[in-house]
Amino acid sequence: MTDQLNTHQSESLVRLISELCELKDELGTKGKEGILKSIKSRAEFLKDKTHSIRFVYTPKHCSSLNQVEIWFGILTKKLLKRGNFSSKESLKNKLLSFIEYFNATMAKPYKWTFNGLPLKA
Repeated sequence: MTDQLNTHQSESLVRLISELCELKDELGTKGKEGILKSIKSRAEFLKDKTHSIRFVYTPKHCSSLNQVEIWFGILTKKLLKRGNFSSKESLKNKLLSFIEYFNATMAKPYKWTFNGLPLKA
């Protein structure tokens, strides 16, 4: 699952998925024809349920991925960036301690405000 950022629908990603799925389809030319023609055609290819690897895109208004990205950003800045871990066990223990600390001191409930209606200009 990913958001709809254009890098998640790129020519190189389509080529990689085509290769990994061992597809023999002609991909066309970016900006001109075939699967590679546009972001829309590339996204449709990547979402194809018949492929062994397929992408599921979140709706454009969805913020759940943003919340996850924010949390990993906090984890990186507060623990991982300058962390010193002598073993996998040490990393695991520090991660679990950080999660416990985060939940006790920094976590706040998220209030969903999207009502399904388009924004008014």
